Amino acid sequence: MKAMILGASSLLGKALMREWTGDDVVGLSSRDADIRDADKVRDVVEKARPDWIVLTAAYTNVDDCESHPDLAFAVNRDGAVNVAKAAKKAGTKLMFLSSDYVFDGKKTSPYETGDARNPQSVYGRSKAEAEIKLLDVLPECCIVRTSWLFGTGGKCFPDTILKLAASRPALDVVDDQRGCPTYSVDLARAIIRLCRSHASGIVHVTNAGDCSWFEFAREIVKRSGLPTEVRPVSSQQMARPAPRPAYSVLSSKSLEEYGVSMPGWQEALQRYLQERKN
Repeated sequence: MKAMILGASSLLGKALMREWTGDDVVGLSSRDADIRDADKVRDVVEKARPDWIVLTAAYTNVDDCESHPDLAFAVNRDGAVNVAKAAKKAGTKLMFLSSDYVFDGKKTSPYETGDARNPQSVYGRSKAEAEIKLLDVLPECCIVRTSWLFGTGGKCFPDTILKLAASRPALDVVDDQRGCPTYSVDLARAIIRLCRSHASGIVHVTNAGDCSWFEFAREIVKRSGLPTEVRPVSSQQMARPAPRPAYSVLSSKSLEEYGVSMPGWQEALQRYLQERKN
């Protein structure tokens, strides 16, 4: 199989490039192919003729998206459509990385793949609109929704917490947003299996279990052996430009249909901390 990773310098892109062995894999960063450039995208896909394109390239700074909506939609929606059109022309399968932010967070039980999209932020809207347009352009594409991504080789929540905890006696972290932390290595491995299974439609992929950001931070600090106190606060107390879903736990049923099960987030965190040390 020949696979192309668009966004190979991203957190997930790096994990995919490390984990994907046994196949012919080419990785392109935004410097190699800016997905906003339809002609460039078409050229690189036409030249490589991969069996699969995995699109991890995105504008993911959720708060910045609020003040730069044109850029968010140009990359996350229109860029994705450029890739879908190129994939269709080349007869290539496409996997698109989407987000729990397509939901409004008002549920109290895990979100299923068929639940209604109702994004509350610019980032969420850009991803939701991309999903709809991609399914229109390329009905057989695979949309992988994930959440709370962390891993080595880039900015992520555990990295931020560890850096802050190293210099502060106490940290305040929101305790009224609940979701599923997802380790880039485990997500990459699941994506590879889905590609090899010719997956299509929407699939939810996160590590097993859920927690609040406060619980996640407390576990990070505890496992790293730092003495920092982690204190729970409300979202209101830690106001951010972009609204976050209060509950965005994703159901694993769609992934299990492909015979894939994910490790628990605590175990994944332990492996991340080990990888970070090495």
